[in-house]
Amino acid sequence: MRNRVLSSAATLVVIALPLALAACQSGTTAGAAGGAVTGAIVGGPVGAAVGGVAGAAVGTALSPEESTRVQSYVVTQRRPSIRVADEVVVGQPLPPRVRLYPVPERVGLANPYSYTVVNDRTVLVDPQTRTVVQVID
Repeated sequence: MRNRVLSSAATLVVIALPLALAACQSGTTAGAAGGAVTGAIVGGPVGAAVGGVAGAAVGTALSPEESTRVQSYVVTQRRPSIRVADEVVVGQPLPPRVRLYPVPERVGLANPYSYTVVNDRTVLVDPQTRTVVQVID
């Protein structure tokens, strides 16, 4: 019985995590709430708990101050905005045709991120995987 519950929980995480990632673009609190709702729909009370934790973990990458510094830097760089048909979603990779620009150390981020401008929105990206880390409005 215990193995069955653990197996169900692991399956739920695999199913619910992409849904939670898509729901978590506006902060840790919203991420936890979105993940919990998604998890509850998929897997009941256990799913709500797992989804809430997963959602909170991916809610935001930067503090509000870091977001402001990145946005200020990006504005001064005047990079062109590229249009993509698909919605930009945290946790999903950007298409290869989207050019990434490094965020310099002087901006003061804890991690070495890149950025780009997609559909007139600043997007923070993991340069190794091209995965969207945060959309900065």
